[in-house]
Amino acid sequence: MTTQGTPQPRPGIMQIAAYVGGEGKLNGANRVIKLSSNEGALGPSPRAIAAYDGERAELHRYPDGGANELRAAIGAAFRIDPARIVCGAGSDDLLCLLTQAYGGPGTETIVTKHAFAMHPIYARYAGSTVVTAEERELTADVDAMLACVTPRTSLVLLANPNNPTGTMLPWPEVARLRAGLPANVLLVIDAAYAEYLPDPRCSDAIALVDGAQVNGGGANTVMTRTFSKIYGLGGLRLGWAYAPAGVVDVLNRVRSPFNASRPAQAAAIAALADTAHVEASRAHNARWRPWLVNALATLGVPVHGTEGNFVLADFAAAGCDAGEADAAFRDRGIIVRAMGGYGLPGCLRITIGTEDEMAAVAEAAGAFMARAARSLGAKERAHG
Repeated sequence: MTTQGTPQPRPGIMQIAAYVGGEGKLNGANRVIKLSSNEGALGPSPRAIAAYDGERAELHRYPDGGANELRAAIGAAFRIDPARIVCGAGSDDLLCLLTQAYGGPGTETIVTKHAFAMHPIYARYAGSTVVTAEERELTADVDAMLACVTPRTSLVLLANPNNPTGTMLPWPEVARLRAGLPANVLLVIDAAYAEYLPDPRCSDAIALVDGAQVNGGGANTVMTRTFSKIYGLGGLRLGWAYAPAGVVDVLNRVRSPFNASRPAQAAAIAALADTAHVEASRAHNARWRPWLVNALATLGVPVHGTEGNFVLADFAAAGCDAGEADAAFRDRGIIVRAMGGYGLPGCLRITIGTEDEMAAVAEAAGAFMARAARSLGAKERAHG
């Protein structure tokens, strides 16, 4: 018997930087305000909680592998064909499957410079070469993306609205991107924050998927969505994709057979039915996101992008150190998201929370900026 060393992953795996999620705990803090993961401020619908509780006696039963009732509920809510919906363990699950099914060695996947971190991770996991397109004012640039296309391009991943920048590419520009891509290139629109838009149905994205199905014979556009944000079900990991029939067939061939749990499906169906809770969550975000933007601007901290349920606060543009600002928030039990890993070291991403949480953020930011101003004044006097 011979030994040949330890098992090794396939080439490229160890070059992937592991995703780091938003922190949720602070040592020594009596109260923690977690604003690092873009979770829904109002939490889940009471009806969703009741539906989840109702599954406790059935936990020994496998879920419906086809998520038929859930797909029917999604189809009714968004006025789309349930047969062209695939559910998964979060939209992340479906993004991973799409990159593996349509990417791989010898192919290229285009992402934007400040894309959601999992986009390049999934592409590299599949074995694809990641090609990063430059942005314009932290917003996806269609011309830059099209300039990246080569005969090896198989996938384009676009988050719209984008996390973490909070910016959004206008839908006519997304349509121009689709029209400029070869028909054999799959465009995946990651619309995790669509419910916070004026059109929560995301009709333009749906039209692009439908247009790909009808015109030119290309089954080449997919939209992914999630129950983790406005529906407040992040802990259950549930998402869905709307796609042309050919892509649906592919996803159903490669997904895990029971990739959406019984409690998750039940809670999601109830959450979709509780339109009042969804509207309350949307209204809350529509009130407190601009409130926080204004509060930060009053302190001299500009904000990039105002889509989704978060803001990207630019402390560097305010002449401050974002790391020091982060530490100041932590001293008050507030966890926000540092952006160094996204190539934005001068910024902090702050999720929209409850009224009390937003007041706490504004107070903490005000105290930090005042202290920073005093420090700067002292330095200027010392060098005067």
